[in-house]
Formats: sequence, C-alpha cells, structure tokens
Amino acid sequence: MSDAYLKLRATIFATIWDVLDPLEQQIEETEKIPYDIVLPALRECGVFGLIVPQEYGGAGLSMVQYLPILSEFAKIQGGIRAMVHVHNSFAHALSEIGSEQQRKEILPGAATGEKSLAFALTEPGNGTGADLSTTARRDGDEYVVNGRKWLITNSDIASHFLVFAKTSAKEVSALIVPRDTPGFTIAPLPETMGCKGAEHGELTFQDVRVPASALVGAEGEGGAHLERALEISRVFIAASSLGTATRALELSLKYAKERVTFGKPIGQRQAIQRYLAEMAADVYALRGMLADAAAKWDDGRRIPAESSLLKQFGLEAVGRVTDRALLVHGGIGYTRKYPIERLYRDARLNWLEEGTPTIQYMVAARELLNGYTFQDAFDRVAG
Repeated sequence: MSDAYLKLRATIFATIWDVLDPLEQQIEETEKIPYDIVLPALRECGVFGLIVPQEYGGAGLSMVQYLPILSEFAKIQGGIRAMVHVHNSFAHALSEIGSEQQRKEILPGAATGEKSLAFALTEPGNGTGADLSTTARRDGDEYVVNGRKWLITNSDIASHFLVFAKTSAKEVSALIVPRDTPGFTIAPLPETMGCKGAEHGELTFQDVRVPASALVGAEGEGGAHLERALEISRVFIAASSLGTATRALELSLKYAKERVTFGKPIGQRQAIQRYLAEMAADVYALRGMLADAAAKWDDGRRIPAESSLLKQFGLEAVGRVTDRALLVHGGIGYTRKYPIERLYRDARLNWLEEGTPTIQYMVAARELLNGYTFQDAFDRVAG
C-alpha cells in the first residue's frame, strides 16, 4: 500500500472514531443523522469520492483499498454506514455504465459530496427485475415516467435517482431523474428497526419528463445495468457485514476478559471460549472471501457467483457473530449499555439490501449450472 493511501485511510479512520462514533446516542434517540456535522466531516476527508475515477475528481481506489474503509464504517452507527455505502456504490456504478455526458455532469459533484445518486428499483406492489409497474414512455426527445418506488435509501439527500422502468412490455431500462424534476415527489417511510437515521423513502412519478439523454445506455439494457451495479454492491454489503462482525468480536473479547463470575473472568470458561472461537472463524472466513473477490474485480473480472455467495455468507456470518456476542454479554447486552444491542439490529438490514437470501441462492446456482467455475488463490499461484 502506498504512503498516500495509508495516510488517507488513517485520516478517514480518525474521522470515524473521533467525529462520527460519538454521534451514536444522538442518532439512535432522534432517528435523525445530524447532516450539519456528518456531511462536512465526510467531505473533508474525501469519503464521497473514494471509488470515483480520478479523472472525475475522485480518489479512484481499488476494491482491495476501499473495502477495509467501508468495513470500518460498519463498526459505528449503522445509518451513517448505509448512507456512505449507497452513495459510493452507485457513484461507482455510474462511472461504469453511464455515458460520458452523464459522468461529467454528476461524478465531479459526487466526488465532493455536493451531488449523490440513489438507486430506485423496489416497488410497493411488485418484486424486482422485470416485475415492475413503473413505466417510461418515449415522447419525442423526452421520456415520460409514471409509477412508484419505495425503500429507496438516501432519498432524503440524493440529487439524482437511477430509476428502473419499463420502456416496453418486456424491456426494462434505466434513466437518471434529477430530484427537482416537476411531477417527482418524495415522502418518508416509517422508522426502521436498525441503521437509524438513514432514510428509505417512497418516490412517486406523475408524468415526470426527462430528456432522452437521461437514458443509461440503450433501451432494454436495464437488466444488464442492474446486474453490473449489484454485483460489486453485494461485495460492499459483505464488507459491511465484516465490519459489524469484527466489532462484535472485539467487544466480546474485551467483555470476556473483564466480566468476572465465581471469582474468574468468563473468558476462562469453555462455553465462552467456544463462542469466541466460532465468531473468529466466521470473521476469518469472510475476510478471506472478500480478499479473493476484490482481487478478481481489480483484475477486471466479473464475479457474479462470488458476489452473491459473499453477500449470503456475510449476512449469515454477521448473524451468527452478533447472536454469540449477545450470549457472551448476557442480559446486559440486551440493554443499550454496550453497542452490542445496536450492532445486532443494524446487521439485520444486510438480509435485505441488494437482494434477499433467496435471490442470492438463485443467482449463484444459476451461474454454477451454466458452467461458471471459480479461480481461487491456489489456481493463481499454480499458474
């Protein structure tokens, strides 16, 4: 790792723990992120441009460099992590699937945090993918968008939305819709179980007109764009699972050394030692899987099976780790005295982001049945 990268990472880590982590109680109680503090802090240390290409004003980090930073965010209050994840994930997606005009218009502002792109796919009355009711009808040099979306993360701060809509009976396309477009309204949804403060709003499009240049790629390419964007974003969710699991393990190790019953620390008891070892095994396995997937992506390879398996293993691993962390802490862990209670709730969002478990199993199995094979570290060394 270069000195410049190590300095950047150290600066961001200092911001995470010195500026952002102390906001946990305020955010949990108010269910609002104090953007007047959080956004300037993130802008100052360059978080919003980490994986935006350098030619558009970003840092252009590789995935091997970016994932440890995202994992560190997942150790603190989950609403902040969710905001950072969504912004960076879809800024990166636009850099890969957007036109040069779209990249020049949005990415420089995204790199500074002045602009942000949210992902508008999920609908209240439909599933995902081809099962959409939102439509985008071509009318001369414009598209007219009608429909509804919900559970759209960062809907309260996004300047642009990547909207997936039907452009024909069978074709799904992607369009970029600016926040202030006439006919486009945004409303909040009820508060969430965890990741407090991160807004997941409802979008309504009523005869919303955008220029034909808002189309990403060609009509009917929405499915391909969706797969490309979600492929690496699922790896990001796994990295978030790693960060949460790592902190739960760290807190549990500390508590096991400090908590004394019957005259000795509970960490000396075999039952607790087993919990800790099982937690460490999940963390270790997830770290290795992430390193493999990140290296492949940085080599320019597609990772459709790896990303879904990683996302699935990550959510299962952080589920097991936070379960055991609660058992190590006992009854006091169920209170807000320690962060375990919040980490437990925050981690459950990972079940739902970027596709449910059934979707991950389906994607991975489909790839394998179609002949997809893994090239792992042993193959690379042997080659």
